Amino acid sequence: MPSTDPTHDTPRRQLSLFDCVCIIVGVIIGSGIFETSPTVAQQVGGLGMLAVVWLLGGLISLIGALCFAELATAYPRDGGDYVYLSRAFGRRVGLLFAWASFWIVRPGNIGAMAFVFATYAAQLWPIPSDYGNIIYAVGAVVPLTILNIIGVKPGKWTQNILTAIKVAGLLIVVTAGFFAERPPRPVEPISSGSFGLAMILILFTFGGWNEVAYVAAEVRDPRKNILRSLVLGTTVVTGVYLLVNFAAVAALGLHGLRNAPTFAADVAGTRAISVLVCVSCLGAINGMTFTGARIFYAVGTEHRMCRWFGQWHPRFATPARALLLQAAATVALMVAFGLYEDGFERLVVFTGPVFWGFLLLTGIALFVLRFKDGDKARPYKVWLYPITPVLFCASAAYMVYATLSYAWIMRHVEGWWTIALIVAGVVWVCFDKPQRQTSDS
Repeated sequence: MPSTDPTHDTPRRQLSLFDCVCIIVGVIIGSGIFETSPTVAQQVGGLGMLAVVWLLGGLISLIGALCFAELATAYPRDGGDYVYLSRAFGRRVGLLFAWASFWIVRPGNIGAMAFVFATYAAQLWPIPSDYGNIIYAVGAVVPLTILNIIGVKPGKWTQNILTAIKVAGLLIVVTAGFFAERPPRPVEPISSGSFGLAMILILFTFGGWNEVAYVAAEVRDPRKNILRSLVLGTTVVTGVYLLVNFAAVAALGLHGLRNAPTFAADVAGTRAISVLVCVSCLGAINGMTFTGARIFYAVGTEHRMCRWFGQWHPRFATPARALLLQAAATVALMVAFGLYEDGFERLVVFTGPVFWGFLLLTGIALFVLRFKDGDKARPYKVWLYPITPVLFCASAAYMVYATLSYAWIMRHVEGWWTIALIVAGVVWVCFDKPQRQTSDS
């Protein structure tokens, strides 16, 4: 029988600092490091510049994390950007963010990672079907959604285990690279390279550092642990990424890295790397599934049109309804995009401009809330204000421009789908009426 304990009907603070760090590290380290490192190396002139661009990506992500730390500790509720945008610009802007997250960003990001999982899983266990990638992608999303529905503990322990395995696996790759006996290879200078492209790829690879903000109401001692987890998680990932690139250069040389699309397999073996990529993708999918549903739960507690989302399951103590609908939207998007050979790239184009656009708006919200809620207690204030949030906003604005330019140059029809969905969202939110008001703390 379902529990009647009222504490099960709302989010409880069950996430430790370690849990939060595992969410951040697990979501950030997906397939990106395996896919982008060779292309990034092609854009730089030497090992020193390679280190600089990866450090710069980590620094930009850390700046963003610090901005989110101020917002999340001042407004420690589930929902992340939805909470800050609603408070800064009004409930309709927050609701538009939730609309875009439900139809575009969250299913697109989960789906893209699921497609990468499917590609590598098919190398290990081929499925004799034209729809094998869809089968594997759905097979990754649905079981992890069920795990997160039946309880916070199964979801967080799955995340912790997958994160530990992937970090250990990457450290094995690093060790293999540094101790590999390979003849030195000459470094051929590149005639042209794009710093902008390198940063686009690197910031894509660092995506996910803000995920813990979505579960702020479930973090123990949020005033301390949210900041600590954001800083620790981003720092750990930066260190791991640097080590992976240095190990690849040690084993293959810079020229070898530039020309090795499967560089990790060249260092540690194809089958082992396929397993590691699968585990990395599963960790990212689980983390995004866990955190994303909290956005829609938060929306459901405040908006009549979404109130079906805003129920915390009395037995499982999870946002079960939000998790179910999130999975349904993700599966629908994966089936639609899975019919294309380049489904992963199309999903990235589909989500990129909207993701970075709302991230830019959240950065601006920090300035607005400093003015609007000037008397509100802020356990943490971002360092070097206003320089750091200005840098963060500038980085997000550049990514909006870069992703829109890429979609226009490649003439991807998905860009028009994105615009149509946003326009539909604008119309939809105009009919919204608030359900109730919630406290900011």
